[in-house]
Amino acid sequence: MKKRLFTPGPTPIPESVMLAMAEPIIHHRNPEFVEVLKSVNENLRYLFQTKNPVLTLTSSGTGAMEASVANLLSPGDKAIFVNLGKFGERWGEIMKAYGVEPVEIKVEWGTAPSTQIVLDTLKRNPGVKAVFLTQSETSTGVFTNIKEIAAAVHKEYDIAVVVDGITSVGCHEMRFDEWGLDVVVTGSQKGLMIPPGLAFVAVSDRAKKMIETSKLPKFYFSLKKALKSYANDDTPFTPAITLAIGLEKALRMIREETVEHIWFHHKVLSEAVRNGSKAIGLKLFGSPASHAVTAVNVPEGVEYSKFNKLLKQKYGITTAGGQEHLKGKIFRVSHLGYYDEVDIVGVVAALEWTLHDLDFKFEPGSGVTAVQKTFAEYTKETADAPRLEAVK
Repeated sequence: MKKRLFTPGPTPIPESVMLAMAEPIIHHRNPEFVEVLKSVNENLRYLFQTKNPVLTLTSSGTGAMEASVANLLSPGDKAIFVNLGKFGERWGEIMKAYGVEPVEIKVEWGTAPSTQIVLDTLKRNPGVKAVFLTQSETSTGVFTNIKEIAAAVHKEYDIAVVVDGITSVGCHEMRFDEWGLDVVVTGSQKGLMIPPGLAFVAVSDRAKKMIETSKLPKFYFSLKKALKSYANDDTPFTPAITLAIGLEKALRMIREETVEHIWFHHKVLSEAVRNGSKAIGLKLFGSPASHAVTAVNVPEGVEYSKFNKLLKQKYGITTAGGQEHLKGKIFRVSHLGYYDEVDIVGVVAALEWTLHDLDFKFEPGSGVTAVQKTFAEYTKETADAPRLEAVK
C-alpha cells in the first residue's frame, strides 16, 4: 500500500527536492553555499512579493513567531493578538513568556476576526505597538483577510502588523510590500515543500527600526544579527545546510510555475475538497475557508478514532485531527504544497470508502464526481490564469 500524507505540515516533498538533499553535504562558509543562499534569498523575496529581506532561521515556524515578538518589542510593551484557534492563541503565549502585555481579541474558533473588531480594540487600548494576526489558522481551517485589516490599521495607526503566514505563504495570495505588512513568518514544511527545520521572517523598514530599539532578550533568534549576515548572503550561525539546498530547488520550482498560478491552484484544490466532502453529506467546519486545509465535522454516529484508524491503516491516508476542544469532533485534510488533482480525487475516494465501511449513508461516488466537476469547471480558467512577474 502506498502511504499518502494529507496533513498541514509536514506536507509531501517533491522527488527532485529529495534528490537534491541526498547530495553530499557541503560546508556553509564556502562560495558554493553562498550561491545557494543568494538564490534562496532572491526567490524568497519573490515568494513573499517583497523587495525587503526575508531572513532564514534554523527552527520550526514557532521559532520565527518567537523571534518576531522578541525582536520587535520591549518589556512592558502592549500588543494585540487574535485568538481564533490554536496557533493564533500561540501569539499571546509567546508575549506572556517575554513580559509583553498581551491584548487578546478572542473570536469563536471556526470564525475569522473582522476588521472592525481590530480597530475597536486598538481604539480601546492606546499605546499598542503591534497587531499580531494569523492568515490561515491551521487548527480550524479558517482564512483571515490580512490585506483589509492591514490597510485599515495603517490608515489610522503607525504600528507594526505581524502575520503568521505559516500555512498561507505559498498557498494564499501574499503581497508583503503592496499590503504594507511589517513582518510575515512561515515554515519550511508547509507550502515550501521541504522537511521541517527552517523558518522565514520577512521584515519591513518599520520592523527594522523596531528591531534596533527592542530591549527584549535574544541571542540565537537575534534578527539584528540575521540582517547583518543577510547582507552578505550568509547566516550568523550554522544553518541547516541540507534543508537550504532542498529549499533552493523548491523555490526554483515555485518560480517556474509562478506564484500567482500556485495561489490559484490551491484555491481550486481547496474548493474541490470542500465540494467533494459536502457531496458525501459531510458538514464543513469554519468559515471563511483556508486554501491550505479543509476542516470537516466528524459525522454523527461515527467515532473519530475508528474513522482515523481505518482511513490510515486500510487506505494509507493520514489526515490531521482536531485540537483542544475540537479533538475528536473534526478532522482536517491538507491540500497545501505538493498536491495535484489526482491526489484530491484519491483522498475524497478514500473518505468515501472509509465512511462506507463505517455504515455512513451516502450515494457512492458522489464525492469523487463533485471533485471532478469542480476541476472541469476550472479547466479553462486554470489555463488562462495570469502569470506574475518577479518583484526585483
